[in-house]
Amino acid sequence: MSETRATTTPAFQGGTRLIAGAALVGLAGLAATGIALAQSPQQTLYSYLVAFSYWIGLPLGALAWLMAFHAARARWMVVLRRLLEAMALSVLVGALLFVPVALGVRELFTWANPAGLGGTAPELARLLAHKRAYLNVPFFLVRAAIYFGSWTLLALLLRRWSERQDKTGALELTVRQRRLGAGALPYLGISISFAAFDWLMSLHPGFASTIFGLYYIAGALVGSMAALILAALIADRAGFLGRPLQTAHYHSMGKLLLAFVCFWAYMAFSQYMLVWIANLPEELPWYLLRAKGPWQPVGAFLALGHFGLPFLVLLSRDLKERPRLLAAVAIWLLGVHWVDTYWLVMPRLRESWPWPHLTDLFALAGVGGCMVAFTVWRLRGRPPVPVRDPYLADSLRYSPP
Repeated sequence: MSETRATTTPAFQGGTRLIAGAALVGLAGLAATGIALAQSPQQTLYSYLVAFSYWIGLPLGALAWLMAFHAARARWMVVLRRLLEAMALSVLVGALLFVPVALGVRELFTWANPAGLGGTAPELARLLAHKRAYLNVPFFLVRAAIYFGSWTLLALLLRRWSERQDKTGALELTVRQRRLGAGALPYLGISISFAAFDWLMSLHPGFASTIFGLYYIAGALVGSMAALILAALIADRAGFLGRPLQTAHYHSMGKLLLAFVCFWAYMAFSQYMLVWIANLPEELPWYLLRAKGPWQPVGAFLALGHFGLPFLVLLSRDLKERPRLLAAVAIWLLGVHWVDTYWLVMPRLRESWPWPHLTDLFALAGVGGCMVAFTVWRLRGRPPVPVRDPYLADSLRYSPP
């Protein structure tokens, strides 16, 4: 059946308008961000860090899902694999879009600007001196290069083997993908955790949490699964996948979305509980800043919008089997995930003002437009599904008990 399908499934040649529109939005957003940078450098860099941290989480989450599916030898998602592969490959664009963060490191991070430490409390100054072997600009940039180099290598290898199988049909390539997924998945989790420590947690150099990386990963997995649901619905409705998806595909994606909404809430609660129990003076300010004053409603909104409401809604089997309703939940979670990222970054800059700035929208559109355009472009000129994967037929008729 796979051999027949390989000869009848043409390469995808659509998406031209979407690529052009997303690229235009991206370039316009980056241009507006650049203009704002000249007027208000610190505010604009913080807005850019929020946008970058949000958007880079989606391909990293997609890469994690792709590797996990290979490791679990999951057959049902084979028809969706090209979407995940294209999403994961946008880490290439993420590496380029990291450049403004690298150039603005001294504006963003207290530890990177020794000249600005004059008014620092003695306790924090001693802590920064203790952490200087890790928190210094050269090592920060070296670690970022390692992160992006390894993530890109993983995404390229999985995509290359998958595309090669379209031509050769070699079962060995399925084995390679499964071995890489299982073997490198722990490294991926560790590297994303350290990236979250570097780019987000170190904004507050006195704050330390071993759960912070898992918290960020949980949000990235929720966001990337929500993005996959939207991409699958659009591709399905446009006939991109060659054959309509089964209701069971949407149901399974909805179940995974529900599971990781719960996982995100568990990580959020665990981190808060451990900080509260420890009651350490260097850690409490991070939560006090967000739990009192104008940022308190944002935290309450996240508890309700990122967990409470999605949890109750996604319990419904009927909703998970209705693609448009499931897509509406996915859109909501993508929006709330941005609020979560904003909540992680912006209190460091604006303690008394939680409302978004115009530069937040510019940066969000700039980074997002470029990544969406690249993702769709990577789908063009290739079969929309792994046409000679030995389990494609099983995926197309997926119907769990």
